[in-house]
Amino acid sequence: METAGTDDTQKTTGWRGSRELWLDAARQAFLENGLDAVKIQPLANGLNLSRTSFYWFFKDRNAILDALFDTWEATNTRALIAASEAYADTIAEAVLNVLSVFIDEAVFEPRFDFAIRGWAHRSDRIMARVAEADDRRLAALREMFARHGFDPDEADVRARTIYLSQTGYISMQVREDLATRMARFPAYVKTYAGEPATPREFARFHARHGFDPSPTP
Repeated sequence: METAGTDDTQKTTGWRGSRELWLDAARQAFLENGLDAVKIQPLANGLNLSRTSFYWFFKDRNAILDALFDTWEATNTRALIAASEAYADTIAEAVLNVLSVFIDEAVFEPRFDFAIRGWAHRSDRIMARVAEADDRRLAALREMFARHGFDPDEADVRARTIYLSQTGYISMQVREDLATRMARFPAYVKTYAGEPATPREFARFHARHGFDPSPTP
């Protein structure tokens, strides 16, 4: 079995590339062609680096796969939790904070969620880790509703309504342009929150995403 040329405390940048460079290449291969595309030699070829360079940063293929999963948790999962914890005067505004995550691929990448869940169907270990991440996401949403006065049972149902419907967009690979999705958000917010967002709350939401709701002439 091939082993690392050094431990994690040693060289992390230079002509061998960098840990981030290898990890980004693995992530792109994973998103574009699936788990089987994340192999050391093809990654090395794509980066124009030697295969042995890989082992300065990762012990083996499993190590870079674990790092991919950790990246997903640090980006997609953390983004949703942070949005759930963000300050909001009303529950409608809090729901808009969460919906912002699902339409901003710079902070929450749907393809990454889709690919990770596909991987989970091939690995019981990954399936268990995905379930743990889902539990943390749902817990954050439940806590958001609880802060706004909802009892535990209703908070749980409303959290699940948001999460299961929005992740359904991902699992079904629904494609909507921004204008179409924005047009549906008033009804979504009222359904999720039990009350509508105010015009001012929607104005801030639209501005956050650079969206002009004015009719096209």
